[in-house]
Amino acid sequence: MEQYYSYAEFLKAVGKGRASQGEQLLNDIYMDLFLKHVHRDQMRNRLLGLIDEALDRRDKAGFLDYTAQLKTLDDDLVTGN
Repeated sequence: MEQYYSYAEFLKAVGKGRASQGEQLLNDIYMDLFLKHVHRDQMRNRLLGLIDEALDRRDKAGFLDYTAQLKTLDDDLVTGN
């Protein structure tokens, strides 16, 4: 037995795998937020490691530079930049 589908049913079936523009925009926003979070977390861990190394070397200039960068990174997180 053959089944005949309307054009509207065909379009519904074809469009099931696609996200609407709104869904795509939300996905893009969530992806951007996720990537920023990962990048910020990696930067924070890197700076903490550099601070530890500067302390071990008794490198005051390096320590001050890395802690200033860490403070800026943390301040940006609080202010939403």
